[in-house]
Amino acid sequence: MGVKDLADYPWDAVVPFRERAAQHPRGLVDLSIGSPVDPTPDVIRMALAEATDAHAYPQNIGTPALREAIVEWYARRRGVPGLTADNVLPTVGSKELVALLPTLLGLGAGDIVVFPRVAYPTYEVGARVAGATPVAEDDPAAWPEGAKLIWINSPGNPDGRTWTVDELATAVRRARELGAVLASDECYAELGWDGRWATEPVPSVLDPRVTGGSRSNLLSVYSLSKQSNLAGYRAAFVAGCSRVITDLLAARKHLGLMMPAPVQQAMVTALGDDEHVAAQKELYRARRDLLRPALEAAGFRIDGSEAGLYLWATEDRDAWESMARLADLGILAGPGPFYGADAGTHVRLALTAPLERVAEGARRLHGEDL
Repeated sequence: MGVKDLADYPWDAVVPFRERAAQHPRGLVDLSIGSPVDPTPDVIRMALAEATDAHAYPQNIGTPALREAIVEWYARRRGVPGLTADNVLPTVGSKELVALLPTLLGLGAGDIVVFPRVAYPTYEVGARVAGATPVAEDDPAAWPEGAKLIWINSPGNPDGRTWTVDELATAVRRARELGAVLASDECYAELGWDGRWATEPVPSVLDPRVTGGSRSNLLSVYSLSKQSNLAGYRAAFVAGCSRVITDLLAARKHLGLMMPAPVQQAMVTALGDDEHVAAQKELYRARRDLLRPALEAAGFRIDGSEAGLYLWATEDRDAWESMARLADLGILAGPGPFYGADAGTHVRLALTAPLERVAEGARRLHGEDL
């Protein structure tokens, strides 16, 4: 396996549905991609502008100010005290880390990479690029011998599955039995909506209640793309086991993977300002409060979705049939089959379209499109 063995880029299959939806007389409502549309907060843009004298190469490890900001953020927002600069590393967005982590860890033929059964496809892509064997499995008890890297995603993309402290602790124990690195993709952790997550913070795999006092072989991956509208900045980081972080840093130095200095300064500001994060969450909430009841009125059931940036919807029929029905309403969704073999009857709808377009889509779902 390797890069040459990757399938065609799956979103090409959505093009006909996009064209069909775009023919609606009141235009396309694009809910397919989770790319932010709201402005980057001014406080962050100003920090970037003030750091544009960046004549020297930045360090792969990140500036001391950024590493300290990440450490402080984990303590304040994620309930993870006691990290040091040796436990954190900025990355050029989170997707490159997800895709490259098996390679950076030195995995290859004969090694197993585990990821969720319904999942962001880049976990599998990263395994295949490294020549490792991808295995989709949610149950820690069923994680196979030979696993060297295990991905969990909480809150999940696309389904919003969110792991409790007890579930995370079980995952940690099993990963340690296997001698595997456990990497938790947590980039939607600020977006809790339903049940306990309406009032309770989403826990991190680095939470002391989870780790048993040791961060060995544990990684938490985070991105500022969604909570701060920084997708175009490629602003992310990984935290956890200092030994693994050191190994990742060494590999990244050889590969020249370094974050631009102005972006690092913007991240310092973003991590220190909670007000804009709360404001952005309310924008997502307003869209969600319009879209969910409209989907349900149209006969969809929302599964999971208690946290995160998406609604995971089904009519209990083939996802491509639901895609066609939505396209006839001028609405473009993401097809469930892109996210695993267990997702053939679901579609994913993102909360990132402008409120006016979400409201338009909701009207159509309510049968008010004439």
